[in-house]
Amino acid sequence: MIIDDLILNYIILFVFLELYEVSWQKAETMMGMLARMYHQYSKNIFLFLVMHPTFYFSIGFAMLSDYNPYALVLVFIKTVDIATKIILIEQVFIKKELTQELSLALLAPIHKFVPYVGLSIYPFLIYFALA
Repeated sequence: MIIDDLILNYIILFVFLELYEVSWQKAETMMGMLARMYHQYSKNIFLFLVMHPTFYFSIGFAMLSDYNPYALVLVFIKTVDIATKIILIEQVFIKKELTQELSLALLAPIHKFVPYVGLSIYPFLIYFALA
């Protein structure tokens, strides 16, 4: 019973943190999302990194779960996510090297549920890491 409450508490905390991240990144296109992220990134990269609390949660969670493989998958996904965002921000806004294919992909409208995809994946990883 206590384990179930612990799992539920971790999942609820992660969902709230993920909703915070979605709220400040959400836009109608990937370019819009990148522009919102670049706004924070241009102020200070550390501010940009702090605004990703689920990344730090996943690291702490992996340590608390004795480096369970599911927890490590969560850390890996969050690390790749942030690294990809930084690479795209630098390529699009700083270096201004944008291929036609990438610009078309970034300007294409995205479904309103795409930013919430993590909410359907990450809780299961947390559950499996502790179950």
